[in-house]
Amino acid sequence: MQTKIADSRGRINLGKEFANKIFFIQKTGETEMKLELAAVIPEREMWLHRNPEARNAVYEAIGRLREGQFAESPPDVDQDEPWMEELED
Repeated sequence: MQTKIADSRGRINLGKEFANKIFFIQKTGETEMKLELAAVIPEREMWLHRNPEARNAVYEAIGRLREGQFAESPPDVDQDEPWMEELED
């Protein structure tokens, strides 16, 4: 365990290993706080994380690409998929 002193503005230096990281900060008690590393998803990409069908389609496609499985002919991008309607909203 280490001891750190907050500066006059309430900042504590966590060290270089945590530089430029994003944290959730939760006050868990009168004298305790919890820091948790976090990741932020851009709002324009949130639809994909909220739509399991679309997300699974992307993961499956990535898996096929990693295995070197490429389409012999490109897909018809003008053909609407059911989950694409969410993009238009």
